Amino acid sequence: MSDIAKTLPGKMSIAATGGMGAAIFCHPLDVVRVMMQVGEKKQGTVATAVEVFQTSGLKRGLYSGLSAGFLRQWTYGACRIGIYSFLLNSQAEPSKVGFGTKLAFGMISGGIGSVAGTPAELALVRMSADAKLPLAERRGAGVHKVLGGIIQDEGFLAMWRGVTPTVARAMSLSSVVLAVTSESKQRLPGVHSVFEANPTFNMAVSTLIASFCGTIASQPFDVVKSKMQNMVIPANGAPPYSSAIDCATKCFRQGPMTLMLGFTPAFIKLTPYTMISLTLVEKITQLLTGKSAL
Repeated sequence: MSDIAKTLPGKMSIAATGGMGAAIFCHPLDVVRVMMQVGEKKQGTVATAVEVFQTSGLKRGLYSGLSAGFLRQWTYGACRIGIYSFLLNSQAEPSKVGFGTKLAFGMISGGIGSVAGTPAELALVRMSADAKLPLAERRGAGVHKVLGGIIQDEGFLAMWRGVTPTVARAMSLSSVVLAVTSESKQRLPGVHSVFEANPTFNMAVSTLIASFCGTIASQPFDVVKSKMQNMVIPANGAPPYSSAIDCATKCFRQGPMTLMLGFTPAFIKLTPYTMISLTLVEKITQLLTGKSAL
């Protein structure tokens, strides 16, 4: 078992398992984040969450699109964390790998994962955005129905709509979150003995720092991605956005902070997600191989 856990498929499976565990707790924040980015109303995190809950409840509201969230972990999450862990631990001395190299590993793993996970991300965005709509107006009750509807109505390649900002977001987010987590986990014990004596606390603080940095780096890409993936193309007319750059430009003209819409739920969601998923990956890897994953 330990030999399998050291392979790329093994590390990707561990990453997906950790991601699913985190998704169970964090999915409602994903729904709220998407609603804030694509909704017509300009309202806060709590107000958006309350409105979704009052309109559709827990299962069909705040947990709308959970199946897409799980699929996302077996595509994007598995590649993002699994490939990074494999690349880092394939080095002769992982603890001596430079921060720049870690950033590069995170960009590579995030880029590959985002391409693989874009269909699941597209379904997640649409199912989350549908959370406030009546059941009759929703675009599907399950991830397979949503993706099937996209293929039927818009074509197979439509599943990769918004792939450019998705890849850009994933590369920026993965490089910063994973590299900062690895670097902080390594350096914090030298700051105070409490970090060396408490590895779990060390991991928690490392992922907190990484989550804040990662949200700042990735939020503009996330806003553009959500708007492009949720846009409705008129039957006889031009789409609202012709490209990711066009979307970003129009958002910026509305005010620079438009590109930071949903920052609070994104950060609140990313922090526990990062803590839970990376801690699970770290613990499972140590249990199976006796070595660190990150």
